[in-house]
Formats: sequence, structure tokens, C-alpha cells
Amino acid sequence: MKNLSLVLNGVLLVAVAVLFFLHFSGSKSQGSGGSGLAGDLKFAYIHSDSVLKNYDYFTVTRDKLEAKGKRLDMELQGRAQTLQGEIESYQRNANSLTGNQARAIEEDLGKKRQNLQMYQESLSQEMLAEQDKVTKDLYDRVTKYLAIYGKEKGLQVVLKYNSTSDLLYANQGLDISSEVIKGLNEQYKNESTSPAKKDSVAVKK
Repeated sequence: MKNLSLVLNGVLLVAVAVLFFLHFSGSKSQGSGGSGLAGDLKFAYIHSDSVLKNYDYFTVTRDKLEAKGKRLDMELQGRAQTLQGEIESYQRNANSLTGNQARAIEEDLGKKRQNLQMYQESLSQEMLAEQDKVTKDLYDRVTKYLAIYGKEKGLQVVLKYNSTSDLLYANQGLDISSEVIKGLNEQYKNESTSPAKKDSVAVKK
């Protein structure tokens, strides 16, 4: 799940590009003698860790994914314990077996061990695919919401602000984390209660 906590880095980079596009595509060309757009830019920032921590969609999806991971891990452990029991049984009775019997059992155990390893790899691939899907869904949700939120609020840039970002200081008045979290959760709640609204994005003014 560690990759999920980093996904907003990419989300915000895309959001910045989208918001710049919305701004510049809606502005008339000012030419070389214009005053420039830099002074017209409106910035805001979010605490990405806070958004992830308080976004209901992420919390629910993460819990489901972790529960599935635990279930598959228990199933894998059960199979491994069964195989270990067969190996120990073989070792206890090895002296009473003929050479051909021992080789046959060893060959069978070897195949079972190989199958178990292949099964473990398939589970790992399944969980990685599930995690990638959650990451993409989160990426799409936040990017779409920030783009529409930025357009509604007249923002051209939304930055990520935490201990790992290059943003060393920002006025608290530019922090839109609470509004974004509230809007994302309202959108998720609407999706959960009304399937027809799954593609809608609500932005509070």
C-alpha cells in the first residue's frame, strides 16, 4: 500500500498542467507587449497526506484491499503448512521406503513445492494488479476533482505541501485541503447512494 500514499505527487503534477491549460486556453493572446499572465496566476495548496487520510473512498478501498491481502495470505499459509506436513511425514518414514518409492515421493513433493511457488507468484501479481487499479482510480478521481475545483474557484495552480515537497512556506489562507476533502467525500457519498451520479463532480462555491 506504500505506493498509494505517493500517488498524489503524480496527481498534482497533472492537475497543474490541466489547470494551466484551462487558464491559457480561455485567455486571449496578449502578444509580446502584453502585461503577462504571471501576475494573474492564483495559487492554492493541499496537504496530500491529509487528503489521503480523510478521503473516504481511499479509506474504504484500502481496507478492502488489505482484507483481501490477509485472506489470500492465510490461504497461502494453509497450503504451505499442508505441504510442510507432507515433507515431514516423508522424512519420518524415509528409512522404511524403497529407493523407487522415495524417488517418487520426492518428485511429487518437488512438483507440489513448485506449484506452491507459482501460486504465490500469481497471488502477488493479483494483488499488484489490484493496487495498480486503486492507484489509477484515485489518480483519476483527484485529478478530475482538482481540475473542476480549480476552474470553479479561478485557480491556475494547486501545489502539494508536506515535509517532502519543495514548497517550504505557504500562507494558511491558501490551504484548500479541507474544502477538497469535503468535496471529494460528498462526491463519493453521492456515487455510493446514487449510481446515476457516478460521473458527476460536485464543487462547493
